[in-house]
Amino acid sequence: MNAVNAVSAVSAVGTDRRPLALLLTAHAVSVAGNALTLVAVPWFVLQTTGSAARAGLVAFCATVPVVVAAVVGGPVIDRLGRLRTSVVSDTVCAVAVGAVPLLHHTGTLRFWHLCALMAVSGLFHAPGETARGVLLPDLARCAGTTVTRAASLHDGVSRGARMVGAAAGGTLAALLGAGTVLLVDAVTFAGSALLVAGGLRGLSAAAPRRPDPSATPRSRRTYLAELREGYAYVLRTRLILAVVLMVMVTNGLGQAWLSVLLPVHAESALDGARSVGLLVSLSGGGALVGALVYGAFGHRLPRRPVFAVCFLLTGSPQYVTAALTDGLAALAVVTVLSGVAAGALNPILSTVLFETIPESLRSRAMSVTTAGVLMAMPLGGLAAGLAVEGVGLVPTLLTVGCLYFVTTLGPLVFPVWRAMDRPAGVDDPDGTGGGGGGGGVSAPRAAGAAPTRIPRSPRAASPPGPGR
Repeated sequence: MNAVNAVSAVSAVGTDRRPLALLLTAHAVSVAGNALTLVAVPWFVLQTTGSAARAGLVAFCATVPVVVAAVVGGPVIDRLGRLRTSVVSDTVCAVAVGAVPLLHHTGTLRFWHLCALMAVSGLFHAPGETARGVLLPDLARCAGTTVTRAASLHDGVSRGARMVGAAAGGTLAALLGAGTVLLVDAVTFAGSALLVAGGLRGLSAAAPRRPDPSATPRSRRTYLAELREGYAYVLRTRLILAVVLMVMVTNGLGQAWLSVLLPVHAESALDGARSVGLLVSLSGGGALVGALVYGAFGHRLPRRPVFAVCFLLTGSPQYVTAALTDGLAALAVVTVLSGVAAGALNPILSTVLFETIPESLRSRAMSVTTAGVLMAMPLGGLAAGLAVEGVGLVPTLLTVGCLYFVTTLGPLVFPVWRAMDRPAGVDDPDGTGGGGGGGGVSAPRAAGAAPTRIPRSPRAASPPGPGR
């Protein structure tokens, strides 16, 4: 049975895990490529220009369009369709990323070309990532599993793919050069597009959402009205707004680490690109373990305490360790432990969002949350580059670590975060929760911190840097 018939036959024969497995596979390919670029682009800039400020500027150019696309892209995803949006997004990104090494090979690449191509990739990346993410509840129902477990699998795949991609990226960058890594990344974008295009056809949740044909033109919602609807929902739902504000700050600080502080630290005190790849890989491996453990046992645990403690462990310990030590061993251990803690974040936040936001608003509202959590990322890389050249690496690392720690105290201090909790052991198999109307949140979800994928991660991540 092909993918189309398999999807349409679900209601008649029970469950079908193939659509979810295919989406996770495409996501793994995309995120692995994202990790390649995470290593290759900053290293490419440092090798060709020797400037931390220019590395920060490239990160700024790559992330501003991600925010712009997320700000205005929600209604576009509904009208174009989630499948088409994902395919178009990955195709354009493949062309943009692949053009960088090709122009460099011919000797025609200029710095502004690199900035422009990274901006094009960023502009098209966010809608594709959001389009795939909002399909999770429908594919979870199709597979006969819960949204919490599907979100944990999604984040576990992200973390594992990032681990493999980062290790490969560091090794390839050291042996063959950063340009080769970018060519491989372009291939992963193309592979993701082909997997989604070939495997999710016929899924009703991925199809375009047309206006009601019986409505008069005057009564049909305009694009701006649909856009406002998503923003209004997020602004009046206090827990989601708190999540967006906190993850916005931590993603900006995380971008400073990934795009500038870690590469500069590796160049000055570690083993260059290999160390960058190893550390990002260790973080991804730890987060994979954390995501899988949370997927197995997380539904039994109270969300807010787990979320708060894990977020406190995720960021600032790495910055402080890098500032106070020169060797790789201590930073590697802290990176693994921070990764394990980060593994629980995106599953918790993803579940909260899916249980809270009505399905009819999901593309628009989640585009708004994506835009919000990415808002500070362009400034994170740019500010870090300028700070390193202005006051030095160690003061910048300590300042960023302190800011991260203070920000992640929020869930322990402010009462609004109590809405994240629900009775332990209760799960919602269809992901609708009971909060669809909008004020509070009765259950969990994931922050892409790095990325908060916001998802995410990072290109979060993945959790959250802009994650693919």
